[in-house]
Amino acid sequence: MLSQLPIDLKKVKKEDIDKEILRAGMIAELDAVSFYEQMAALTENENIKKVLLDIAKEEKTHIGEFEALLLKEDKEQVKESEKGKKEVEELTE
Repeated sequence: MLSQLPIDLKKVKKEDIDKEILRAGMIAELDAVSFYEQMAALTENENIKKVLLDIAKEEKTHIGEFEALLLKEDKEQVKESEKGKKEVEELTE
């Protein structure tokens, strides 16, 4: 699990700090989703499973919040995300 930043922010240009903070937030949330879904798959207790999956769903919302902010801060990310979507559409049609 993520307990440390995956990047040394001291080495990041000042103008890129906010983008890297948002990316680190996304990584932490993705890690949490994976953790909660794996734990839900392991338990046989339906109440625990239900709560874990609900929490995982909330973490997915958090990912969307970080992504929305990142797309406002990083125009190159917007461009590359659109490129990626088009590539997937072409490959999966």
